[in-house]
Amino acid sequence: MAVTTPYTERTDEQRAICEMVRQFADEQIIPSAEHYDHEDSFPEPIVEQMKELGLFGVTIPEEYGGMGLDLTTYAMIVEELSRGWISISGIVNTHFIGGYLLMKFGTDEQKQRYLPRMATGEIRAAFSLSEPELGSDVAAIKTAAKRVDNETYEINGTKMWVTNGLRAALVFVLVRTDPSVEPKHRGLTCFIAEKEPGVSENTGQYAGVNVPPQIKKMGYKGVESTELVFDGYRCPAENILGGEDTGLNKGFPQMMDALEVGRVNVAARGVGIAQRALELALKYSQERKTFGKRIAQHQAIQFKLADMATQIEAARLLTLRAARLKDAGERSDLEAGMAKLFASEAGRFCVEEAFRIHGGYGYSKEYEIERLYRDAPLLLIGEGTSEIQRMLIGRKLLERNKL
Repeated sequence: MAVTTPYTERTDEQRAICEMVRQFADEQIIPSAEHYDHEDSFPEPIVEQMKELGLFGVTIPEEYGGMGLDLTTYAMIVEELSRGWISISGIVNTHFIGGYLLMKFGTDEQKQRYLPRMATGEIRAAFSLSEPELGSDVAAIKTAAKRVDNETYEINGTKMWVTNGLRAALVFVLVRTDPSVEPKHRGLTCFIAEKEPGVSENTGQYAGVNVPPQIKKMGYKGVESTELVFDGYRCPAENILGGEDTGLNKGFPQMMDALEVGRVNVAARGVGIAQRALELALKYSQERKTFGKRIAQHQAIQFKLADMATQIEAARLLTLRAARLKDAGERSDLEAGMAKLFASEAGRFCVEEAFRIHGGYGYSKEYEIERLYRDAPLLLIGEGTSEIQRMLIGRKLLERNKL
């Protein structure tokens, strides 16, 4: 006779952390999200509470003041935050990627200088790939850094779609340092560009990096998306990620590695927003009556709920698989791409189905689903569009299955 063991997809620690974050989302994020979304204002009180909870240091090692948690647990946390409001998860996303880059590629001195303050949220990080004339074609980057003396590089160019671009103190920025090398991606370097948080026009030691007014968006409000203009910005050679000897012209593989975890992050955000959409749909469908009965009793509505719940479970499992592979030190480029593709599309699908279930009320700003409907499309674009994910997935499948 087989011995049965209880099924669990989370450890006791993961369960406790997720319950804490869910309570935080229910009590602090969801009740306030509508206000900050309407005003398109930064949710400073929520961010301060996130600092107190240690959410800016969840993956940073304990020796630097963080929690030292793995990517899988982080993905679970992001799901819960995104269930509350994806803008909140956006505030920690770029910070997390910056921390990951430092932990994996940074010098000991760089880690000591930045990670303890990042763990507490004292300083926050952003990262920057995109430019006004390029989207997914990272190898076409024009922003350039040239050596001006033995200790300094000068950066010139414009970056685009920088989440947390204004309030970040550190920007992990990918720029061209060798314009002659082929293929082009081999001439890119990641610099840790320091700036003054919250200042549009930097002066003094940070002169030469300016932040134009934030980009107005359909959704994903509250968290700023900005351009960054580098005009004669001087950056020490020691701020090349990994140091000049190791990191010069190695920025592309560093950033591509970080995008794997970034895609897991976006996948978790897709699961979170989809989960919230299902909750809203379940609640509304059991309250609203048509033709003498609650709409949840109509088979057409039940089919929608069934499809939503099934897609959420599948998206969650894909996301956790990609995260667990990365935690185990295995290749996860294919799996992260699959998770990002499926979960972002599932997020859009579930939000749209919940919107339909709400009927005309879904179009009203009095109902939460209206905000979700504007937020969800971001996930189809961030960290690589669905079309780019399909290209990457197809390419990786062929690489892994060569004849």
